[in-house]
Amino acid sequence: MNRRTRLLLAVVCGVAVACVYAGQPVLGPMGRELGVAADALGRLVAAGQLGYLAGLVLLVPLGDLFDRRRLIAAHLALVAAATALTAAAPAAWAAFAGLAGAGVFAVVVQSAVAYTAAISPPAERGRNLGVVTSGVVIGILGGRVVAGALADVWGWRAIYLVLALLAAVLAVLTLTLLPPDTRRAPEPPPATYGRILRSFAALFTQPLFLTRGLIAFFLFASFGTLWSGLSLPLAGAPWHLSETQIGLFGLAGLAGSLGAARSGRWGDAGHARRVTGVALALLLASWAAIAQLPWSLPALIVGVVLLDFAVQAVHVSNQHTLTAAYPGRTSTTIGAYMVFYSLGSALGAAATTALFDAAGWLGSAALGAALALCALATWALSTRLPRQGQAEGQQEDTGSLEPSAPTARITGR
Repeated sequence: MNRRTRLLLAVVCGVAVACVYAGQPVLGPMGRELGVAADALGRLVAAGQLGYLAGLVLLVPLGDLFDRRRLIAAHLALVAAATALTAAAPAAWAAFAGLAGAGVFAVVVQSAVAYTAAISPPAERGRNLGVVTSGVVIGILGGRVVAGALADVWGWRAIYLVLALLAAVLAVLTLTLLPPDTRRAPEPPPATYGRILRSFAALFTQPLFLTRGLIAFFLFASFGTLWSGLSLPLAGAPWHLSETQIGLFGLAGLAGSLGAARSGRWGDAGHARRVTGVALALLLASWAAIAQLPWSLPALIVGVVLLDFAVQAVHVSNQHTLTAAYPGRTSTTIGAYMVFYSLGSALGAAATTALFDAAGWLGSAALGAALALCALATWALSTRLPRQGQAEGQQEDTGSLEPSAPTARITGR
């Protein structure tokens, strides 16, 4: 896992996730051109999230069956096609279809994360996951800055055209530059897609998995409440900011998230549970500053930095804990965990625009704070659960499909 590999995988994650989130700073003009009502704008983001959910269940577990490098390339090519459809959409239905399709195949992010966890030495897993998942943050937040600037110059369709071209180029680069996905040969019985899906479902009975998943659900619902709704009050009175100016707030979130890049190393040192608790307390505190948006932009910036620091720290800690606990089936585990992420993000995106229309930004801020409190309460309750007789971060491998079964080596069958 050298520097070039980490960088390429981080870029893959950034471009793929940007295809789902790039419309957030331009929901207003996008909705007006496509004829989407103001109180339904969140559904444009939710379409991508729901597509993402389908991909998590149906596509990500394939990484425990097939060559992940080839899966990454194939999914990037399909992301490019769906994003191009969004760019050319003549009506709302086509945009919804394109965004949903981009969401389905944007789960290439989870294939990249599982690939990273699988080829990383245990002592460096957290560090490598922190670097690769930083690409997700750059895609979500840095993409907002670029999207706002492109929309001001060439309109919102230019955003999706650029992303389609980037995804197509990356599809070629991953095939030529990533190391082969070499895994050990399977012991009988060989893995099948049906058995992997049953393994996927079985994870939802595991206490460790469920608590980390519920934390992720509330975490990303709170995150979605901010970023899917932020453009609406900033575009209105008293600020009346342009799309480019709104997109610049992504820089504050980017600074906060990249500041949490070391959270993976904290996990390597055995502090994942403690990091999660502290970060969730910061998430809750951030909403007190974010709620000041109608009166103070500096307070909003402070809140955005805190919120994105907290989200990234918890997300990396969650993935580090789960890939250490289930090393024999990293793709299935990451895919199942991200179901909570997708549902939470979709809830936040849909709820914040509807609530803003009814109660203004204070209503959205109250929702975000309530979701953060739920995440913190879930973490607090999880500290009372038994640790199943093992130290946090120690392997609790339930096997890729059976206890202690090694992961299959499949190089393109």
